Amino acid sequence: MSLTPSTMLPLGTPAADFFLPDTIGGKKIGLLDFDGLTGLLVTFISRHCPYVQHIKKELAKLGADYAGKGLGIVAISSNDVKNYPDDAPDLLKQMAREEGFNFPILYDEDQSVAKAYTAACTPDFFLFDAKRKLVYRGQLDESRPGSGKPVTGKDLRAAIDALLAHRPISSTQVPSMGCNIKWKAGNAPTYFHS
Repeated sequence: MSLTPSTMLPLGTPAADFFLPDTIGGKKIGLLDFDGLTGLLVTFISRHCPYVQHIKKELAKLGADYAGKGLGIVAISSNDVKNYPDDAPDLLKQMAREEGFNFPILYDEDQSVAKAYTAACTPDFFLFDAKRKLVYRGQLDESRPGSGKPVTGKDLRAAIDALLAHRPISSTQVPSMGCNIKWKAGNAPTYFHS
């Protein structure tokens, strides 16, 4: 396990398009499926990562708490499943059911969407406004496995609440930390340093 920070994509960056299969329902889901919503949270996750395991209940709670409030949520898994079979689509579907996720988990097999978002770790969070411009990228909260700090989601929730209330979001944002995305051999992007 390699502790990796998020790349902190510049605020204001437009959301990269995607059209990926949903591991839960099977159909492909794209950026356009979230049109008309005040915000969109794109999060990169993996099933086996201890950092994602540490926050998975809060991810489910986020989905429940913001349902019907103008926020779209989509999780994406981009890990190399050949070398990390615990992140295979059928097991992601199982995790979603076990945890009660009410949002799709998409499978980015060729890792192009992770590259487009400059995703580097799991979890990695990207919050976009109604015009799909990046307004927050950073940590869920300050809790980490073994830190003894409770998982509250306070940093990400503060950004979401401000966005939905049409208030300014602080530009002081702390990078997310987690396991590095498991790139396929020869596929690691230039922004990623192992």
